[in-house]
Amino acid sequence: MIKVCEKDLKIEGRGLRTARIDGEKYTFPDDPEKMIAGLRTCGSRVDLFTFLQRPPETTAKYSYAMEWDNLAVLPLSTYDHWWNKQIPSIARNRARQAEKRGVIIREVPFDEALLRGIVEIHNETPIRQGRRFPHYGMDIEGAHRYAGTFLDRSFFIGALLEDKLIGFVKLTIDDSRTHACAVNILAMLKHRDKAPTNAMIAQAVRSCADRGLSYLVYEHFTYGKKKSDSLSRFKEVNGFRQMDLPRYYVPLTPLGKMALNMGCHRRLIDYCPENLMAKLREYRTWWYDHRFQTAADSSARD
Repeated sequence: MIKVCEKDLKIEGRGLRTARIDGEKYTFPDDPEKMIAGLRTCGSRVDLFTFLQRPPETTAKYSYAMEWDNLAVLPLSTYDHWWNKQIPSIARNRARQAEKRGVIIREVPFDEALLRGIVEIHNETPIRQGRRFPHYGMDIEGAHRYAGTFLDRSFFIGALLEDKLIGFVKLTIDDSRTHACAVNILAMLKHRDKAPTNAMIAQAVRSCADRGLSYLVYEHFTYGKKKSDSLSRFKEVNGFRQMDLPRYYVPLTPLGKMALNMGCHRRLIDYCPENLMAKLREYRTWWYDHRFQTAADSSARD
């Protein structure tokens, strides 16, 4: 991590070293030219700098090399408008389900109780959405590092069942106070019959509208060439829409320029056909289901 123009930047990669702003969906360069000049003299080798244009500005503002990226964005006015005009009845019914089953949804402080709840939620299962869950095995210190960033402009929503945290959302407000981004949103799988995630989205909309924010962002709408899945359908039902935004790439070294010209700044999987990736995802889900079910059966016999 390096600091340039009062913003933290992460440097990724070993051969090709790419810098991007930490929290780039809610932190943006005030003056890209100053940041680029700062990167050239920061003392660390940076081959390529990439940044996302601030939503809702969808027309390219800069002349740097550009590719299209996207976010899942919900325009906000009032909670009542979202509830009555922007979502269908199925989303309203799901949002009511948590309360009917005894779940309380409210803003919660960033404290020891929240961190303990985050640890328990993350350690519920090693597999989520058919893939290995990278945060399984988290401890309190890890939870603090995971959830404790940008606390000066973040707030948390918790789903509580009998005073026990069964789900949480961290929302971070962008540096212009235009939108909030749902940075972390997770709930216990054993309580999914209570639809806590739907209820937390509803509270997130209420909390953002009360703060006068114009947009709520829920990460990406689509990922790579994958056009639709259960997560994107969940976002769409809750009123989020895909917003295509320019992502800029600025080479800072001859290696960065060559990599950009050759397309080496992208991941290898970005070049794989989507039908192949879909088959690989199916196999990955089968493999993890088989592996961990076998381990569970073995433990039961022991």
